[in-house]
Amino acid sequence: MILVFKTNIDTKDKIHIVEPILNNIADEIKWNFDLEDDDNILRIDTYNNIAQLIIKKLGTIGFYCEELL
Repeated sequence: MILVFKTNIDTKDKIHIVEPILNNIADEIKWNFDLEDDDNILRIDTYNNIAQLIIKKLGTIGFYCEELL
């Protein structure tokens, strides 16, 4: 399952901040950011629907994250 999010993570420095969080959420996820997209897209490839967990975890450290359906 591919989850797609709009974020305010717009620099590599911000990616480095969220990297440990994304890496610790689940063992078998792949993720990447598209900083050239106006919505600073975060894509996550996972076996489980962890959208709300991602939104909550990033929100707790001050980042905006909204799932795009």
